[in-house]
Amino acid sequence: MSIQRNTCLWLIGAMIFQIMGCTEKNTDFYTVEDFVKVPKIDAHFHYNTNDIRFLEYADSINFRFVSPNVDAGMSIDRQFEISAAIKQNHPEKFFFLGTFSVDNFGEPWFSDSVIERIKESMKAGASGVKVWKNIGMELKGPGDEFIMIDNPVFEPVFSYLELHKIPVLGHLGEPLNCWLPLEEMTLGYDRRYFAENPRYHMFLHPTAPSYEDQIKARNNVLEQHSGLVFAGAHLASLEWSMDELARWFDSFPGLKVDLSARMGHLQYQSLTDHEGVRNFLIRYQDRIMYGSDTAVSDLDTDYRGKTIELHQVWLEDWIYMATDSTLIVADLDRRHVRGLKLPRTVIDKIFHKNAEDFFITNSSY
Repeated sequence: MSIQRNTCLWLIGAMIFQIMGCTEKNTDFYTVEDFVKVPKIDAHFHYNTNDIRFLEYADSINFRFVSPNVDAGMSIDRQFEISAAIKQNHPEKFFFLGTFSVDNFGEPWFSDSVIERIKESMKAGASGVKVWKNIGMELKGPGDEFIMIDNPVFEPVFSYLELHKIPVLGHLGEPLNCWLPLEEMTLGYDRRYFAENPRYHMFLHPTAPSYEDQIKARNNVLEQHSGLVFAGAHLASLEWSMDELARWFDSFPGLKVDLSARMGHLQYQSLTDHEGVRNFLIRYQDRIMYGSDTAVSDLDTDYRGKTIELHQVWLEDWIYMATDSTLIVADLDRRHVRGLKLPRTVIDKIFHKNAEDFFITNSSY
């Protein structure tokens, strides 16, 4: 059975899901029907509104959120205010990550101010800190040089995070597609994003740091701070090759990644190496966390329409990971992608247990 992206959720729900050939329950695997029953955490969901209905809807289908604040879009003060309030009122359903601004980079007190911001976030109930790609891709020093994450100015910050075992989610670098022309990118999502955000399309900025520079700077920090509790957002910007990501995992034991906004890259690779992708996820099942990188904000005034949209994203990701049904993936030029049908023990880790261990267990500040 095929499921088309952007098809109305109600059609998907109406189909639930005469999965092909599935006449009796196999307890080693989940089904589509299990989606609403199984505990899940979206470990990369931007909750930027005080409208609590989206949290209540997620709870009704057994989803909890980790909401990273980010040094972009809505002011970080406003993001922090929203996150701290929701955390206080819904401590078991909602978790958030603080962040910091780089607006005052270059000031002698910059590092101290970042550490104070981290302390404030943790005291308000944060489960960690997010570091964003503006470090390495936008931030510049007095000589107009790009400032990378391994710049010595950030050394006291990472030492503090390491000492206090504060989890760090690092979105550093971008997908390899970022350094390609639009027509050569492997995924429709990337083509759209970089067409709409040319300042981050590094193919257009040949004097900016290379993809390899981004990865090297991030890895330098991890080598210098071996005790850092760290997860690489978006498959650690190694989304293009499960072999490269495996080497990174093996080089830095204990680190994790999230899947947010990179499910299409897994699907792209599973077109030609279905078993390879499946075996990779099974092998590194303790290191991978589900995340969607979707968001809600005050602009989402159509509550019903937004919940349909969110449910569809989450359900299609579940179908790809948990079943062997076939999806028609618009971002892959409508190619058919067969689901991975991962064992339920693996699904449990990826969809909630790993995030619990990383963000919740580690966040006792």
